[in-house]
Amino acid sequence: MEAARRATCRLCNGKALQLVVNMKPVPLAEKYTTSLEEARHAPRYPIDLYRCDLCSHIQLLDVINSQDLWSDYTYHSGQTQGIIDHFQAVSNNIISKYRPKAGSLVIDIGSNDGTLLRFFKNAAYKVHGVDPAIQIAEKATASGIETTPALFTDQVANSIRNKYGKASVITAFNVYAHADDLSAMTKAICSILAPDGIFVIEVQYLLDIIDKVLIGTIFHEHMSHHSLRPLAQFFDAHDLEIIDVERVSIQKGSLIVVSQFKGGARLVSTAVHELVRLEKERNLDQIVSMQEFNERIDRNRKVANELMQHWEKQSLTVAGYGAARSGPTLMAQFGFDRIIQYIFDDHPQKINRYSPGTGSPVVPTAVLLEKKPDIVIILAWIHARAIIEKSQSYLDAGGKFVICTPDIRIIDKDNPL
Repeated sequence: MEAARRATCRLCNGKALQLVVNMKPVPLAEKYTTSLEEARHAPRYPIDLYRCDLCSHIQLLDVINSQDLWSDYTYHSGQTQGIIDHFQAVSNNIISKYRPKAGSLVIDIGSNDGTLLRFFKNAAYKVHGVDPAIQIAEKATASGIETTPALFTDQVANSIRNKYGKASVITAFNVYAHADDLSAMTKAICSILAPDGIFVIEVQYLLDIIDKVLIGTIFHEHMSHHSLRPLAQFFDAHDLEIIDVERVSIQKGSLIVVSQFKGGARLVSTAVHELVRLEKERNLDQIVSMQEFNERIDRNRKVANELMQHWEKQSLTVAGYGAARSGPTLMAQFGFDRIIQYIFDDHPQKINRYSPGTGSPVVPTAVLLEKKPDIVIILAWIHARAIIEKSQSYLDAGGKFVICTPDIRIIDKDNPL
């Protein structure tokens, strides 16, 4: 696999980049394999966080080759009801609030299985998706959502524009965290956005990541961790202006950002000014915010280490729950990779495979009570509550769950979530 290292900020191209969160290297999250030896020897790459001293953007500098990163990708938007409901609400809001012309083109970058675009298609808009996960893109096309199976580039933009014209709406949900060359992507977006169109992105929000200690969201796909002020400066440099923002609970804290070409007809919402003020009040653009975040991670590491020493002395059986993209990060940062013996999950592309970096086998969740490990560490941190609620019989039988955010905590029948 190939990896490279950036020397400049993704947003402002500044060169003054400072290490602010020192993370342990992790293997690529989606590389579950049928070979135990291959899994155990999976290469690890840095996921340290750096801060740009010029614009305050937080980012990874170590970049994995895109073909390696997106091959074997297993995530499907349509597999999670919460995501489906969220996308329906988003599409309804865009249509009712911004009133794109009936029958006009809507493009989704990073469209995955086409879940978001399907709502626009059902509302009689023309739709087109772009996604680099080739197998998922092909399935989306087969389901009726035409999707270009590629990274979004200027060439792809030209091809879409020549075939369909410009778009009244372009969306990019959880894509602005995933792209290394954001400037090239944004230029290409501007080239196919109609003069009165809107560009809508959703990203996990740095303030929520800090407040809730969401280190499970730090992995190689997430190259950027966004906040509003650096994004506004970046958009301004590309002739765009942010006209609205909304904080949403998806992914435990995300930001929906709506923009138009500068000088467009729509007014800037008060929500934009209010969030800018909040970021100033919280010192989100100051290095102290990341230093405090780093300190909380270190405190959790100490707690995890103390627990593991106790479990090892008692020879307890420890399992993980959720072969999630966050799993390798949580296991490596807290040292759980040395004690987790197997991982519960129901994803058909992961069952009976081995976890990258540890070689822990993935087994169905149906055998939780049969195996009844003493400790189960929840690696799919986003779904912690749902996992615990559906596993009450395991807790009643004396089992214990461990949650990792915002703090390391044991959940059992006497200590509920």
